[in-house]
Amino acid sequence: MSKIFAVANQKGGVGKTTTCVNLSASLVASKRRVLLIDLDPQGNATMGSGVDKSELQLSSYDVLASLLPPRKAIVTTSSGFDLMPANIDLSAAEVELLEMDGRESRLRQALAEISNDYDYIIIDCPPSLNMLTVNALCAAGGVLIPMQCEYYALEGLSSLIDTITQVQQAANPDLRIEGILRTMYDPRNSLTGDVSDQLNEYFGDRLYRTCIPRNVRLAEAPSFGKPALEYDRNSKGAIAYLALAGEITRRHAAANQNNSNSNSGPRPVAEAV
Repeated sequence: MSKIFAVANQKGGVGKTTTCVNLSASLVASKRRVLLIDLDPQGNATMGSGVDKSELQLSSYDVLASLLPPRKAIVTTSSGFDLMPANIDLSAAEVELLEMDGRESRLRQALAEISNDYDYIIIDCPPSLNMLTVNALCAAGGVLIPMQCEYYALEGLSSLIDTITQVQQAANPDLRIEGILRTMYDPRNSLTGDVSDQLNEYFGDRLYRTCIPRNVRLAEAPSFGKPALEYDRNSKGAIAYLALAGEITRRHAAANQNNSNSNSGPRPVAEAV
């Protein structure tokens, strides 16, 4: 079964799409099978992956609105990960979904048939808490939250956590916060250190140790339709996302090992009695 992440933050400009594209490429570099789903009508993850959103025949809109089999909409990128692309058509789905039965679980229903095809499925959410984001949260097992270390980011984070809690209670009890990722990180800024300390105190081991630095190459790469790893693999941004991919895969390997040990180990005394 795939590990499915919704990469979400209702605050724009925090590196959400940058994280989706570069993490996908970095996981592929570590020999994982990856699907990136663009669920943002802006289609930035599509363009950043080297796919022209203006020439799409099929997209994530068709999968959500018409329950098109997802394999028909998926394309393979030059970086090696698969992509379910998006364009402005997806904005119509926000309205159409409101009138559909099971509107919050359309994506989960579609992904059920391909969940064994990938190790990781990463969903790029729009920068708002709308029906598209709700679909992503209902389909995902975890939420990866990229955020800058600034005061207003903390306020926005509380709203997102409230939404995650509501989705847990109403539709997806398995949903959890996968991790908090500090982006555009500048250790020279005292506010960065203060906010980082607060995140560490509140989230503990759910705060990724990897920080994504401010990096010109990360900003330039999307205009060439490439992840930073393909654009300049020696850049600080590319190296940081490789480190993040390593941290994520190690976490999951450790979790799987712990689950295996708990399932195969001796029964608790109370149970044995």
